[in-house]
Amino acid sequence: MSGGGLARRARRTLRVWAIRAGLWIGAALPFRLAWGLGTALGHLAHRVARHDRELALRHLALAMPQLSEAERGAVVRDMFLHFAHAAVEWARADEIGKDLERYVEFPEEGAAALRAAMAEGRGIVCVTGHLGNWELLVRRMVKAGIPFTVIAARSWDRRLDELVEGFRLRGGVPTVYREDPAAGRKLLRSFRDGRALGILTDQDTKVQNVFVPFFGHLAATPRAAADLALRFRAPVFMGVSRRKGPRPGDGYVVEWERIPYDPDPADREAEVIHITAASTAAIERVIRRSPSEWVWMHRRWKTKPP
Repeated sequence: MSGGGLARRARRTLRVWAIRAGLWIGAALPFRLAWGLGTALGHLAHRVARHDRELALRHLALAMPQLSEAERGAVVRDMFLHFAHAAVEWARADEIGKDLERYVEFPEEGAAALRAAMAEGRGIVCVTGHLGNWELLVRRMVKAGIPFTVIAARSWDRRLDELVEGFRLRGGVPTVYREDPAAGRKLLRSFRDGRALGILTDQDTKVQNVFVPFFGHLAATPRAAADLALRFRAPVFMGVSRRKGPRPGDGYVVEWERIPYDPDPADREAEVIHITAASTAAIERVIRRSPSEWVWMHRRWKTKPP
């Protein structure tokens, strides 16, 4: 291995160790103390992560120009705090799981809609985004008796994938990796078993995309959810968890919205675009209500339409 390769591997190892150490500290401290540490780290990250802060401000100005400069600054500051607190919640997810029904409120209206869709026997495609706490969201669904599988891409390090996969399995949520040669077979089994499949569709990534509006600008958006829904004639839902308050222990409330579509379209490609656009619009509506809970530093519009 070259010197550059060794240095890159060493940096990755240090990052993995830092993540593990952070999770251990977050789990070991009393909850309120860990939350306070998250607050301090969120403020620190807001100050020192200049590149991410400037990206977030620029993207927010593009998406929500009606906000004043001061309002955008407050949203970005609160975004850093939100994700610092979410990291504390991930570290303490097993403890939170003992009282998950209270910490993540799941209104009966949404639960009834999902159970009715499950009763159709074709599985469910559940679209969500990097909004609120998506990991606690799927754990809460499993707790409510809705079996869940998530599809994801492998990260930059196998050890991190194993960490995340183990975290999900402790909450009863298996992961299917897109790069896995057996991914297609696993997805087929998931739909045949009537499970819900969770897919994050709010980022511009190296997957098959279609361009749909997002905050008034065309954005390359993963099409897998729409393709799978049409293939299996499965109901489509957009679901998120939103914070109920900023204090430790306030927790989240879950929201689900069914995305109607034509299972027998005359133009299949047009229906893929329709499903993707409708679910993206639903995610946007939630972000507009809770803008500090979305990842504004992500380069959502980096891929330009032809």
